[in-house]
Amino acid sequence: MTDPPRGTTGTLSTWHRLAGGCVLLDGFHALKHALRFHARVPVAVTTDQRAALTLADDLAPDVRDSLEALLTEVPEATYRSLVPRPHPTGVAALAVRPSRETGLETLRRMPRRAPVVVLDNPRNLGNAGAVIRLAAGFGATGVVTTGTLDPWHPTVVRGGAGLHFATAVERLTVPELPPGPLFALDPEGDDLRGMKLPDDAVLAFGSERTGLSAGLRARTDHLVSLPMRPQVSSYNLATSVAMTLYHWSATGGAAG
Repeated sequence: MTDPPRGTTGTLSTWHRLAGGCVLLDGFHALKHALRFHARVPVAVTTDQRAALTLADDLAPDVRDSLEALLTEVPEATYRSLVPRPHPTGVAALAVRPSRETGLETLRRMPRRAPVVVLDNPRNLGNAGAVIRLAAGFGATGVVTTGTLDPWHPTVVRGGAGLHFATAVERLTVPELPPGPLFALDPEGDDLRGMKLPDDAVLAFGSERTGLSAGLRARTDHLVSLPMRPQVSSYNLATSVAMTLYHWSATGGAAG
């Protein structure tokens, strides 16, 4: 039996000690984004350090030095033992989740320069991740989920490509939603194309199957509809969020 690469034993000890309380960053792009947005990443592994650094040279030279200092190369079998679903890039890391207090402070701070997105009782983990990625791209203040879905579930973080660290992400009840005028997407609402969404808006989206919950609908200030061809029943959740955030940005809001 050959000796493990230098540093592997300590890295694995750190991984196992922290795994239960940290966020799994699954893949090169999740780690890249987390580092760009100042996540605390105590441990990271790769099956091929040279390949990972080549990716950094091509796609993320701004974090290349940080990756070189952080990554520990481990055998393929060891890497596979650490993650539930191996990523094609063979990279994984653990990051410290931002405190709930920090997230709530960001969401509640007024005035806001960008909306908060609310997913009301979402069901699909991948869709939730895609929405967080969209929100980060548009510079939204944050993404809030209501209901039972954990927005920091590993599958959601994977779908969000590590961009949870670029925007506030929290799970709240409807009475705990951040301040601001609440615009909820609903087929019975006014056409989005005829309005300007304010920067301090709270934009709420119901699930594709059940729509808005009664509690959220009761708190809504404005019902808004997306343009849709007759006999088409609905858009995918992430598509609806993308259309709405694009409309906000195109009528005065700005990503940044």
